[in-house]
Amino acid sequence: MHDGNDDNKPGLTRRHFLQWSGAAGISSLVPAFIKQTAWAAGSDAPEKTDIKIGFIPLTDCASVVIASELGFDKKYGIKITPSKEASWASVRDKLVNGELDASHVLYGLIYGVQMGIGGPKKDMAVLMTLNNNGQAITLSNKLKDKGAIDGGSLKKLIETDKREYTFAQTFPTGTHAMWLYYWLAANGIHPFNDVKAITVPPPQMVANMRVGNMDGYCVGEPWNARAIFDNIGYTAVTSQDIWTDHPEKVLGTRLEFVQQYPNTARAMTAAILEASKYIDTMANRPKVAQIIAQKSYVNTEESVIEGRMKGEYDNGMGKKWRDENYMKFYNDGKVTFPYLSDGMWFLTQHRRWGLLKDDPDYLAIAKQINQIELYKQAASAAKVVVPANPMRSAKLIDGITWDGSNPKTYASSFKIKV
Repeated sequence: MHDGNDDNKPGLTRRHFLQWSGAAGISSLVPAFIKQTAWAAGSDAPEKTDIKIGFIPLTDCASVVIASELGFDKKYGIKITPSKEASWASVRDKLVNGELDASHVLYGLIYGVQMGIGGPKKDMAVLMTLNNNGQAITLSNKLKDKGAIDGGSLKKLIETDKREYTFAQTFPTGTHAMWLYYWLAANGIHPFNDVKAITVPPPQMVANMRVGNMDGYCVGEPWNARAIFDNIGYTAVTSQDIWTDHPEKVLGTRLEFVQQYPNTARAMTAAILEASKYIDTMANRPKVAQIIAQKSYVNTEESVIEGRMKGEYDNGMGKKWRDENYMKFYNDGKVTFPYLSDGMWFLTQHRRWGLLKDDPDYLAIAKQINQIELYKQAASAAKVVVPANPMRSAKLIDGITWDGSNPKTYASSFKIKV
Protein backbone atom coordinates (compact mmCIF):
# COMPACT_ATOMS: atom_id res chain seq x y z
CA MET A 1 0.00 0.00 0.00
CA HIS A 2 1.60 3.29 -1.00
CA ASP A 3 1.60 6.16 1.46
CA GLY A 4 2.41 8.95 -0.92
CA ASN A 5 4.28 10.93 1.77
CA ASP A 6 7.04 12.04 -0.56
CA ASP A 7 4.52 13.59 -2.90
CA ASN A 8 2.35 15.24 -0.32
CA LYS A 9 4.56 18.07 0.91
CA PRO A 10 2.73 21.28 1.78
CA GLY A 11 2.94 24.11 -0.68
CA LEU A 12 3.13 22.02 -3.85
CA THR A 13 3.56 24.82 -6.36
CA ARG A 14 2.77 24.73 -10.04
CA ARG A 15 6.49 24.70 -10.84
CA HIS A 16 7.14 21.82 -8.45
CA PHE A 17 4.18 19.96 -9.84
CA LEU A 18 5.48 20.27 -13.39
CA GLN A 19 8.98 19.23 -12.32
CA TRP A 20 7.59 16.26 -10.45
CA SER A 21 5.32 15.32 -13.34
CA GLY A 22 8.25 15.22 -15.69
CA ALA A 23 10.31 13.22 -13.22
CA ALA A 24 7.52 10.71 -12.99
CA GLY A 25 7.72 10.22 -16.72
CA ILE A 26 4.31 11.68 -17.49
CA SER A 27 5.30 14.95 -19.10
CA SER A 28 2.97 14.12 -21.97
CA LEU A 29 0.10 14.55 -19.55
CA VAL A 30 1.07 18.05 -18.49
CA PRO A 31 -0.26 20.07 -21.44
CA ALA A 32 -3.73 18.63 -20.98
CA PHE A 33 -3.53 19.08 -17.25
CA ILE A 34 -2.46 22.75 -17.31
CA LYS A 35 -4.46 24.02 -20.25
CA GLN A 36 -7.46 24.88 -18.09
CA THR A 37 -6.61 28.56 -17.69
CA ALA A 38 -9.48 29.24 -15.33
CA TRP A 39 -8.10 27.06 -12.57
CA ALA A 40 -7.97 28.55 -9.09
CA ALA A 41 -5.65 31.51 -8.53
CA GLY A 42 -4.03 30.96 -11.90
CA SER A 43 -2.54 27.67 -10.69
CA ASP A 44 -3.41 24.08 -11.46
CA ALA A 45 -2.00 22.80 -8.15
CA PRO A 46 -4.52 21.03 -5.89
CA GLU A 47 -5.61 23.32 -3.06
CA LYS A 48 -5.85 20.33 -0.73
CA THR A 49 -3.52 17.38 -1.25
CA ASP A 50 -4.67 14.89 1.41
CA ILE A 51 -8.05 13.50 0.37
CA LYS A 52 -10.20 11.14 2.44
CA ILE A 53 -12.62 9.16 0.27
CA GLY A 54 -15.22 6.91 1.85
CA PHE A 55 -16.22 3.50 0.54
CA ILE A 56 -18.43 0.57 1.44
CA PRO A 57 -16.99 -2.98 1.10
CA LEU A 58 -18.26 -3.75 -2.39
CA THR A 59 -16.56 -4.76 -5.63
CA ASP A 60 -17.44 -1.41 -7.17
CA CYS A 61 -15.27 0.49 -4.65
CA ALA A 62 -12.36 -0.74 -6.78
CA SER A 63 -11.53 2.46 -8.66
CA VAL A 64 -11.16 4.48 -5.45
CA VAL A 65 -8.97 1.77 -3.88
CA ILE A 66 -6.87 1.23 -7.02
CA ALA A 67 -6.29 4.98 -7.47
CA SER A 68 -4.72 4.94 -4.01
CA GLU A 69 -3.01 1.53 -4.07
CA LEU A 70 -1.37 1.86 -7.49
CA GLY A 71 -0.43 5.53 -7.19
CA PHE A 72 -2.68 7.15 -9.78
CA ASP A 73 -3.33 9.81 -7.14
CA LYS A 74 0.39 10.70 -7.00
CA LYS A 75 0.28 11.40 -10.70
CA TYR A 76 -2.06 14.32 -10.01
CA GLY A 77 -0.32 15.67 -6.92
CA ILE A 78 -2.75 14.30 -4.31
CA LYS A 79 -2.87 11.48 -1.78
CA ILE A 80 -6.13 9.52 -1.56
CA THR A 81 -6.83 7.72 1.69
CA PRO A 82 -9.75 5.28 1.31
CA SER A 83 -11.94 5.22 4.43
CA LYS A 84 -13.95 2.04 5.08
CA GLU A 85 -17.48 2.85 6.24
CA ALA A 86 -20.08 0.66 7.93
CA SER A 87 -23.26 1.72 6.13
CA TRP A 88 -24.62 4.10 3.53
CA ALA A 89 -26.25 6.13 6.30
CA SER A 90 -22.78 6.62 7.79
CA VAL A 91 -21.42 7.66 4.38
CA ARG A 92 -24.27 10.16 4.03
CA ASP A 93 -23.66 11.69 7.46
CA LYS A 94 -19.90 11.93 7.04
CA LEU A 95 -20.23 13.48 3.57
CA VAL A 96 -22.72 16.06 4.78
CA ASN A 97 -20.68 17.06 7.87
CA GLY A 98 -17.34 17.10 6.04
CA GLU A 99 -15.65 14.14 7.75
CA LEU A 100 -15.22 12.69 4.27
CA ASP A 101 -13.98 14.80 1.36
CA ALA A 102 -15.81 12.54 -1.12
CA SER A 103 -17.07 8.98 -1.34
CA HIS A 104 -17.86 5.95 -3.44
CA VAL A 105 -21.59 6.32 -3.02
CA LEU A 106 -25.01 5.31 -4.32
CA TYR A 107 -26.22 7.58 -7.14
CA GLY A 108 -29.65 7.92 -5.57
CA LEU A 109 -28.22 8.77 -2.14
CA ILE A 110 -26.61 11.94 -3.50
CA TYR A 111 -29.87 12.98 -5.17
CA GLY A 112 -31.83 12.14 -2.03
CA VAL A 113 -29.64 14.39 0.12
CA GLN A 114 -29.99 17.17 -2.44
CA MET A 115 -33.78 16.90 -2.18
CA GLY A 116 -33.84 16.53 1.60
CA ILE A 117 -35.23 12.99 1.53
CA GLY A 118 -33.56 10.12 3.35
CA GLY A 119 -31.57 12.48 5.53
CA PRO A 120 -30.46 16.11 5.92
CA LYS A 121 -30.78 18.48 2.97
CA LYS A 122 -27.50 19.63 1.48
CA ASP A 123 -26.30 20.80 -1.93
CA MET A 124 -24.36 17.88 -3.39
CA ALA A 125 -22.18 17.09 -6.39
CA VAL A 126 -21.55 14.08 -8.62
CA LEU A 127 -18.05 14.24 -10.10
CA MET A 128 -18.20 11.05 -12.17
CA THR A 129 -19.93 7.69 -12.42
CA LEU A 130 -17.81 4.88 -10.99
CA ASN A 131 -19.43 1.83 -12.58
CA ASN A 132 -22.24 0.32 -14.58
CA ASN A 133 -23.86 -3.09 -13.95
CA GLY A 134 -22.74 -5.73 -11.47
CA GLN A 135 -25.51 -5.77 -8.84
CA ALA A 136 -28.14 -8.47 -8.39
CA ILE A 137 -31.23 -9.62 -6.52
CA THR A 138 -30.64 -12.68 -4.38
CA LEU A 139 -33.51 -14.85 -3.13
CA SER A 140 -33.25 -17.34 -0.28
CA ASN A 141 -33.02 -21.07 -0.92
CA LYS A 142 -36.27 -21.43 1.05
CA LEU A 143 -38.07 -19.61 -1.79
CA LYS A 144 -36.34 -21.79 -4.39
CA ASP A 145 -37.52 -24.90 -2.55
CA LYS A 146 -41.08 -23.58 -2.93
CA GLY A 147 -40.69 -23.01 -6.66
CA ALA A 148 -39.85 -19.29 -6.76
CA ILE A 149 -36.96 -19.11 -9.20
CA ASP A 150 -37.76 -15.84 -10.99
CA GLY A 151 -40.09 -12.85 -10.79
CA GLY A 152 -43.13 -14.61 -12.20
CA SER A 153 -42.91 -17.63 -9.91
CA LEU A 154 -42.17 -15.36 -6.94
CA LYS A 155 -45.41 -13.45 -7.59
CA LYS A 156 -47.34 -16.73 -7.75
CA LEU A 157 -45.82 -17.90 -4.46
CA ILE A 158 -46.64 -14.62 -2.70
CA GLU A 159 -50.25 -14.90 -3.90
CA THR A 160 -50.72 -18.54 -2.92
CA ASP A 161 -48.55 -18.99 0.18
CA LYS A 162 -49.79 -16.08 2.29
CA ARG A 163 -47.38 -14.62 4.84
CA GLU A 164 -45.23 -11.51 5.26
CA TYR A 165 -42.40 -11.55 2.70
CA THR A 166 -39.41 -9.33 3.50
CA PHE A 167 -36.92 -7.91 1.02
CA ALA A 168 -33.86 -5.85 1.87
CA GLN A 169 -32.21 -2.96 0.07
CA THR A 170 -29.21 -0.93 1.20
CA PHE A 171 -30.55 2.65 1.48
CA PRO A 172 -34.06 4.09 0.95
CA THR A 173 -33.17 6.45 -1.94
CA GLY A 174 -30.29 4.36 -3.28
CA THR A 175 -29.71 2.29 -6.38
CA HIS A 176 -30.44 -1.10 -4.81
CA ALA A 177 -33.80 0.06 -3.48
CA MET A 178 -34.71 1.29 -6.97
CA TRP A 179 -33.58 -1.94 -8.74
CA LEU A 180 -35.48 -4.04 -6.20
CA TYR A 181 -38.68 -2.00 -6.42
CA TYR A 182 -38.49 -1.78 -10.22
CA TRP A 183 -38.04 -5.54 -10.61
CA LEU A 184 -40.79 -6.43 -8.15
CA ALA A 185 -43.20 -4.00 -9.84
CA ALA A 186 -42.26 -5.26 -13.32
CA ASN A 187 -43.45 -8.66 -12.10
CA GLY A 188 -46.70 -7.31 -10.68
CA ILE A 189 -45.53 -7.20 -7.04
CA HIS A 190 -46.07 -3.90 -5.20
CA PRO A 191 -42.87 -3.34 -3.16
CA PHE A 192 -44.75 -1.76 -0.25
CA ASN A 193 -48.28 -3.17 -0.35
CA ASP A 194 -47.50 -6.82 -1.21
CA VAL A 195 -44.18 -7.27 0.62
CA LYS A 196 -42.13 -5.56 3.32
CA ALA A 197 -38.99 -3.58 2.48
CA ILE A 198 -36.16 -3.13 5.01
CA THR A 199 -32.73 -1.48 4.94
CA VAL A 200 -29.58 -3.52 5.65
CA PRO A 201 -25.92 -2.46 5.07
CA PRO A 202 -24.29 -4.40 2.18
CA PRO A 203 -21.75 -6.49 4.14
CA GLN A 204 -24.52 -7.63 6.52
CA MET A 205 -26.84 -9.01 3.84
CA VAL A 206 -25.52 -12.57 3.79
CA ALA A 207 -25.53 -12.96 7.59
CA ASN A 208 -29.09 -11.62 7.80
CA MET A 209 -30.34 -14.01 5.13
CA ARG A 210 -28.56 -16.91 6.84
CA VAL A 211 -30.63 -16.37 10.02
CA GLY A 212 -33.86 -15.85 8.08
CA ASN A 213 -34.34 -12.10 8.44
CA MET A 214 -35.30 -11.66 4.78
CA ASP A 215 -36.56 -13.61 1.80
CA GLY A 216 -34.47 -11.67 -0.67
CA TYR A 217 -32.19 -8.69 -1.10
CA CYS A 218 -30.69 -6.39 -3.69
CA VAL A 219 -27.05 -5.49 -3.21
CA GLY A 220 -23.79 -5.04 -5.07
CA GLU A 221 -21.20 -7.73 -5.55
CA PRO A 222 -19.61 -9.70 -4.04
CA TRP A 223 -22.53 -10.21 -1.65
CA ASN A 224 -24.71 -11.97 -4.22
CA ALA A 225 -21.94 -14.38 -5.23
CA ARG A 226 -21.19 -14.85 -1.53
CA ALA A 227 -24.75 -16.12 -0.86
CA ILE A 228 -24.23 -18.78 -3.52
CA PHE A 229 -20.75 -19.58 -2.18
CA ASP A 230 -22.31 -20.09 1.27
CA ASN A 231 -25.27 -22.03 -0.21
CA ILE A 232 -27.96 -19.84 1.33
CA GLY A 233 -29.35 -18.08 -1.75
CA TYR A 234 -29.38 -17.77 -5.53
CA THR A 235 -29.42 -15.03 -8.14
CA ALA A 236 -32.92 -14.36 -9.42
CA VAL A 237 -31.92 -11.49 -11.70
CA THR A 238 -28.87 -9.31 -12.30
CA SER A 239 -29.19 -5.54 -12.32
CA GLN A 240 -27.88 -5.46 -15.89
CA ASP A 241 -30.91 -7.56 -16.84
CA ILE A 242 -33.10 -4.86 -15.30
CA TRP A 243 -31.25 -2.08 -17.14
CA THR A 244 -28.24 -2.90 -19.30
CA ASP A 245 -25.31 -0.58 -18.53
CA HIS A 246 -27.25 1.18 -15.78
CA PRO A 247 -25.63 3.87 -13.63
CA GLU A 248 -24.64 2.61 -10.19
CA LYS A 249 -22.09 4.19 -7.82
CA VAL A 250 -20.71 7.69 -8.26
CA LEU A 251 -17.88 9.76 -6.88
CA GLY A 252 -19.94 12.08 -4.74
CA THR A 253 -19.18 15.09 -2.57
CA ARG A 254 -20.68 18.34 -1.32
CA LEU A 255 -21.10 21.17 -3.79
CA GLU A 256 -19.19 23.44 -1.41
CA PHE A 257 -16.17 21.10 -1.62
CA VAL A 258 -16.09 21.54 -5.40
CA GLN A 259 -16.43 25.30 -5.02
CA GLN A 260 -13.72 25.53 -2.36
CA TYR A 261 -11.26 23.04 -3.89
CA PRO A 262 -11.91 22.93 -7.66
CA ASN A 263 -8.37 21.83 -8.57
CA THR A 264 -8.47 19.08 -5.96
CA ALA A 265 -11.83 17.89 -7.25
CA ARG A 266 -10.41 17.78 -10.79
CA ALA A 267 -7.25 15.97 -9.73
CA MET A 268 -9.25 13.43 -7.71
CA THR A 269 -11.58 12.79 -10.65
CA ALA A 270 -8.67 12.43 -13.09
CA ALA A 271 -6.87 9.99 -10.78
CA ILE A 272 -9.96 7.80 -10.46
CA LEU A 273 -10.52 7.98 -14.22
CA GLU A 274 -7.01 6.55 -14.65
CA ALA A 275 -7.83 3.78 -12.17
CA SER A 276 -11.09 3.08 -14.02
CA LYS A 277 -9.17 2.55 -17.27
CA TYR A 278 -6.75 0.22 -15.50
CA ILE A 279 -9.56 -1.91 -14.03
CA ASP A 280 -11.38 -2.21 -17.35
CA THR A 281 -8.37 -3.93 -18.88
CA MET A 282 -9.55 -7.49 -18.28
CA ALA A 283 -6.02 -8.81 -17.72
CA ASN A 284 -5.76 -6.55 -14.67
CA ARG A 285 -8.91 -7.82 -12.97
CA PRO A 286 -7.36 -10.75 -11.06
CA LYS A 287 -4.88 -8.33 -9.50
CA VAL A 288 -7.67 -5.87 -8.72
CA ALA A 289 -9.69 -8.66 -7.08
CA GLN A 290 -6.64 -9.64 -5.04
CA ILE A 291 -6.16 -6.07 -3.80
CA ILE A 292 -9.76 -5.27 -2.94
CA ALA A 293 -10.32 -8.68 -1.28
CA GLN A 294 -7.96 -7.63 1.52
CA LYS A 295 -9.33 -7.26 5.04
CA SER A 296 -8.97 -3.47 4.93
CA TYR A 297 -11.24 -3.32 1.89
CA VAL A 298 -13.96 -5.89 0.98
CA ASN A 299 -12.68 -8.64 3.29
CA THR A 300 -13.68 -11.81 1.44
CA GLU A 301 -12.09 -14.50 -0.73
CA GLU A 302 -10.58 -13.33 -4.01
CA SER A 303 -12.51 -16.02 -5.87
CA VAL A 304 -15.84 -14.66 -4.64
CA ILE A 305 -14.96 -11.27 -6.17
CA GLU A 306 -13.07 -12.29 -9.29
CA GLY A 307 -15.62 -14.51 -11.03
CA ARG A 308 -18.42 -12.00 -11.52
CA MET A 309 -15.91 -9.19 -11.95
CA LYS A 310 -14.78 -11.08 -15.07
CA GLY A 311 -18.37 -11.74 -16.19
CA GLU A 312 -18.34 -15.40 -15.12
CA TYR A 313 -21.79 -16.00 -13.63
CA ASP A 314 -23.34 -18.92 -11.78
CA ASN A 315 -26.87 -18.30 -10.53
CA GLY A 316 -26.76 -20.96 -7.83
CA MET A 317 -29.40 -23.05 -9.63
CA GLY A 318 -27.16 -24.83 -12.10
CA LYS A 319 -26.99 -22.12 -14.75
CA LYS A 320 -23.55 -20.78 -15.67
CA TRP A 321 -22.91 -18.17 -18.32
CA ARG A 322 -20.55 -15.53 -19.59
CA ASP A 323 -22.25 -12.13 -19.17
CA GLU A 324 -20.93 -9.49 -21.55
CA ASN A 325 -22.71 -6.88 -19.43
CA TYR A 326 -20.53 -7.49 -16.38
CA MET A 327 -19.42 -4.70 -14.05
CA LYS A 328 -17.75 -2.01 -16.13
CA PHE A 329 -15.67 0.85 -14.78
CA TYR A 330 -14.66 2.70 -17.97
CA ASN A 331 -15.87 1.31 -21.31
CA ASP A 332 -14.13 4.03 -23.35
CA GLY A 333 -15.51 6.77 -21.10
CA LYS A 334 -19.14 5.75 -21.53
CA VAL A 335 -19.30 4.53 -17.91
CA THR A 336 -17.64 7.45 -16.17
CA PHE A 337 -19.48 10.37 -17.78
CA PRO A 338 -22.13 11.80 -15.39
CA TYR A 339 -25.11 11.76 -17.78
CA LEU A 340 -27.86 14.16 -16.76
CA SER A 341 -30.51 11.60 -17.70
CA ASP A 342 -29.01 9.09 -15.26
CA GLY A 343 -29.44 11.42 -12.31
CA MET A 344 -32.92 12.39 -13.48
CA TRP A 345 -33.99 8.75 -13.57
CA PHE A 346 -33.43 8.34 -9.85
CA LEU A 347 -35.58 11.40 -9.22
CA THR A 348 -38.38 9.86 -11.32
CA GLN A 349 -38.27 6.74 -9.17
CA HIS A 350 -38.19 8.77 -5.95
CA ARG A 351 -41.33 10.44 -7.26
CA ARG A 352 -42.89 7.12 -8.31
CA TRP A 353 -42.48 5.64 -4.84
CA GLY A 354 -43.70 8.67 -2.94
CA LEU A 355 -40.33 9.76 -1.60
CA LEU A 356 -40.87 13.04 -3.45
CA LYS A 357 -44.35 14.48 -2.95
CA ASP A 358 -44.23 16.67 -6.06
CA ASP A 359 -42.45 16.72 -9.40
CA PRO A 360 -39.20 18.69 -9.14
CA ASP A 361 -37.45 20.45 -12.01
CA TYR A 362 -35.72 17.22 -12.99
CA LEU A 363 -33.28 18.65 -15.53
CA ALA A 364 -32.32 21.72 -13.50
CA ILE A 365 -31.47 19.57 -10.47
CA ALA A 366 -29.36 17.19 -12.55
CA LYS A 367 -27.48 20.12 -14.07
CA GLN A 368 -26.76 21.48 -10.60
CA ILE A 369 -25.53 18.17 -9.16
CA ASN A 370 -23.66 16.55 -12.07
CA GLN A 371 -20.43 18.47 -12.54
CA ILE A 372 -20.10 18.00 -16.28
CA GLU A 373 -17.69 20.88 -16.97
CA LEU A 374 -15.34 19.77 -14.21
CA TYR A 375 -15.59 16.20 -15.48
CA LYS A 376 -14.62 17.33 -18.99
CA GLN A 377 -11.52 19.04 -17.62
CA ALA A 378 -10.51 15.95 -15.63
CA ALA A 379 -11.21 13.77 -18.67
CA SER A 380 -8.92 15.97 -20.76
CA ALA A 381 -6.15 15.45 -18.21
CA ALA A 382 -6.66 11.68 -18.16
CA LYS A 383 -7.12 11.44 -21.94
CA VAL A 384 -10.69 10.17 -21.67
CA VAL A 385 -13.15 10.64 -24.53
CA VAL A 386 -16.24 12.63 -23.49
CA PRO A 387 -19.64 11.64 -24.96
CA ALA A 388 -21.22 14.35 -27.08
CA ASN A 389 -24.68 14.14 -25.51
CA PRO A 390 -25.33 14.50 -21.75
CA MET A 391 -28.52 12.45 -22.18
CA ARG A 392 -28.82 8.76 -23.05
CA SER A 393 -31.66 6.29 -23.46
CA ALA A 394 -32.33 2.68 -22.51
CA LYS A 395 -35.17 0.17 -22.52
CA LEU A 396 -35.63 -1.39 -19.10
CA ILE A 397 -36.84 -4.88 -18.15
CA ASP A 398 -40.53 -3.92 -18.38
CA GLY A 399 -40.11 -2.72 -21.97
CA ILE A 400 -40.44 0.97 -21.07
CA THR A 401 -37.84 3.30 -22.59
CA TRP A 402 -36.22 6.05 -20.53
CA ASP A 403 -34.55 8.92 -22.38
CA GLY A 404 -34.96 11.88 -20.04
CA SER A 405 -37.14 13.84 -22.45
CA ASN A 406 -40.32 13.92 -20.36
CA PRO A 407 -39.52 12.89 -16.78
CA LYS A 408 -42.79 14.05 -15.22
CA THR A 409 -44.89 11.94 -17.60
CA TYR A 410 -42.50 9.02 -17.22
CA ALA A 411 -42.66 9.11 -13.42
CA SER A 412 -46.46 9.05 -13.40
CA SER A 413 -46.84 6.46 -16.18
CA PHE A 414 -46.22 3.33 -14.12
CA LYS A 415 -49.17 1.12 -13.24
CA ILE A 416 -47.60 0.14 -9.90
CA LYS A 417 -46.55 3.16 -7.84
CA VAL A 418 -47.33 4.93 -4.59
